[in-house]
Amino acid sequence: MNESAETSGRFVRNVVHFARALRAAGLPVGPGRVLEALRAIEVVGPGRRDDLYWTLHAVFVNRQDQREIFDQCFHIFWRDPKILERMLGLLLPQMEVPRERMPGEPAKRRVAEAFAPELRPGQEAGRGEEKPPTLELDAHLTWSARETLQHKDFEQMSAAELEQARREIRRMRLATLEVPTRRFEPHARGQPIDLRRTLRRSLRGGGAVIDIVRRRREQRPPPIVILCDISGSMSRYSRMLLLFMHTLANDRDRVHSFLFGTRLSNVTRELRQRDPDRALEDIGKKVPDWGGGTRIAHCLHEFNRFWSRRVLSQGAIVLLITDGLDRDAGAGLEVEMERLHKSCRRLIWLNPLLRYDRYAPISAGARIIIRHVDDFKSVHNLASLRDLAEALARDGPRRAEGLTSWVRAAESGRAA
Repeated sequence: MNESAETSGRFVRNVVHFARALRAAGLPVGPGRVLEALRAIEVVGPGRRDDLYWTLHAVFVNRQDQREIFDQCFHIFWRDPKILERMLGLLLPQMEVPRERMPGEPAKRRVAEAFAPELRPGQEAGRGEEKPPTLELDAHLTWSARETLQHKDFEQMSAAELEQARREIRRMRLATLEVPTRRFEPHARGQPIDLRRTLRRSLRGGGAVIDIVRRRREQRPPPIVILCDISGSMSRYSRMLLLFMHTLANDRDRVHSFLFGTRLSNVTRELRQRDPDRALEDIGKKVPDWGGGTRIAHCLHEFNRFWSRRVLSQGAIVLLITDGLDRDAGAGLEVEMERLHKSCRRLIWLNPLLRYDRYAPISAGARIIIRHVDDFKSVHNLASLRDLAEALARDGPRRAEGLTSWVRAAESGRAA
C-alpha cells in the first residue's frame, strides 16, 4: 500500500470517529450522513481548515441549536495535532479532552462526555490499571435517579440525561381545565329552561302535554397561546421548552404557538406533527432568528396587531416564556404588555432565571413585564414543567397574591 492511500484511509477513519463524537454529543448522525460527508470532502477537498469546517457543517448540522455543539466538537477534535495522531491509531476511547478551550466559550458537558474515555468496570479515570472487584451494597431506592432528574437544571444535564428528560416530557399527560362557554347544551339537571326545544317537543303531542327541556352551559378547555423567546440568552432551554410545547399541542386542541427573537414566527402548524424530531427540524428551517437578539416590544406589537383577535378569543391563557432581557431596553413594552394582559383570560410569565434564589426582575424589560402578569413561574427543569401543567389545570386568580412582593422587588432592585 502506498503512502497516499494509507493517509487517505486514515483521514476517512478520522471523519468516522468525528461523526461518532457528534452522535455521542446528541446530534442525529448516522452512516448515511458519514457517506455524504466523505463525498462532500472529496468534491471540496480537505486542503483548508475552513473548507473542512463548513463542509462538515453543511452535512451534519440541520438545526440552529446544533451549531454550538458542532463548533465545539470540531475545535476539540481537529485542533490539537496530538489528538489526530491518536486518531490515526484508532485510540479514540483512550484520549483525554484537552484542557485548552475556545476563548470565552466553555465546552458543554455533553461535548466533554462525547470525548471522555469510556471506562471499563473497575477501571479508574486517567489510569489503565484495573482494580480487583469489590462487593458494594446499593442502598439507593430504584426511583432515586428519577427524582434527581426531576429537579436537575436542563443546563447541567448530560446528553443521556437530556434524552431521558425528553422521554419524560413526551410521556406527560396534562390535566384539562374546563370553563363555561357562551353556548348551551341539553341537560336533564340544568337550571335554565330551553324554551325553543320545549315548545318544539310540545307540538308533537298537539300541545296537550308539555315536557320541559332544560339546558346548561357547555364546558370546554380554554385556548392556550404560547409566546416563547428563542434568543441567545434562552438557547440553553429553548429545545426542551419546544418539546413541552409539542406535547401540549398534541395533547389538546386550540393551542397556538409562537416563537420570537428579533421577529415573530407562528409555529402552530409545525408543532402539531406527531413526530417531535420532524417538528423541530421544520421549525429550524422556518425560524431565521434563532439564537440572536431579543426585541420583546416589537414582537408583542406584531402579535397584538395581527394575531391577538384570531387566537385570544374565548378567554385564552397566554404563556409568555422569556427572561425579560430586551435589546431595546423596554421601549414601547409597557403599552404592548398592557394590551396583551387585557386581551386574555390569564397571563403567566415563565422565566428560567427564577431558579436563582436572589433573582430580582431589575432589568428594564423585566420591570415592565412583572407589572402586567397574573402569575410568575420558573421553567428550568422537569419539576417546574410539571408544576406548570398542574397550574394550567386550575383556574387561578386574575392576579396572584405573591406577585406584589415581586413588583416591589422590581421597583427597589432587590430580590423578592
